[in-house]
Amino acid sequence: MENSLYNYSAIVRRPKLELPNGARVAFWVGLNIEHYQLDVPSTSIFGGTANLVPDPLNYGWRDYAPRVGVWRTMELLDKYGIKASVLLNSDVCKHYPEIIEEGNKRGWVWLAHGKNNSILQANMTEEEERAYLKEIVDTIKQHTGKQPQGWLGPALSETLNTPSLLEELGVTYVCDWCNDDQPYPLNTKKGNLISVPYSIEVNDVPLFVGKSLSGQDFYQILVDQFDVLYAEGERTGRVMCVALHPFVTGLPFRSKYLDQALAYITGHPGVWVTTSDEIAEWYINQA
Repeated sequence: MENSLYNYSAIVRRPKLELPNGARVAFWVGLNIEHYQLDVPSTSIFGGTANLVPDPLNYGWRDYAPRVGVWRTMELLDKYGIKASVLLNSDVCKHYPEIIEEGNKRGWVWLAHGKNNSILQANMTEEEERAYLKEIVDTIKQHTGKQPQGWLGPALSETLNTPSLLEELGVTYVCDWCNDDQPYPLNTKKGNLISVPYSIEVNDVPLFVGKSLSGQDFYQILVDQFDVLYAEGERTGRVMCVALHPFVTGLPFRSKYLDQALAYITGHPGVWVTTSDEIAEWYINQA
């Protein structure tokens, strides 16, 4: 089966992408704020206990995020004037309303990120998925006061129906397809959905949990990613996302290196420090 969701487009053959105010790079922080079910295996730091119920080792590790990690990350983003683009499980609205309250104070934007990070819609029928997605979007809108414009699937998962179903619900962009440094249009039923670059590699879970890198390694990866995009951005605009999970980079010994990397990136001229919502709105309006 070929992928008909988007057309092939070589970045070197596209018209120059001119970002607002002549910026070279649009930089956004994708902050994953999630809820996990107690009795379902999920992202784990130690596989040996992942199938136990309960699994204090892995569940507790993940549960550091809403209790401590997100608050440390929040202070760090405040330091650099960065508004988070939150990949939000709708169950967070019920279980951790304080996070929603503080995020709204800061003007954070809220993307739909499934009901929780223990459920994937991969095997749902179209009608089951339609109801599932509607509940998520409605819950986020009710508790944040804002219609979510973006979507990231738990584990970046979709069905073949997901994009068009999201389009029906008023979502304008998705981040699941990490295959570009620029936004681009998707081939949906109404033609009103775009892809905004997220990152599966410049992402703390694959780097720290998957590869066991150090905080210094993380700093260097962020700097190297930025340096190349910044140089290329002189010719045509680029988008850089750093994907964060507060149970990973929210820990003290990693947070200090994220601090250093954010200082480096935001210290450059020609960087549009923005949100995924703003990138999508700008791209749609200028297309």
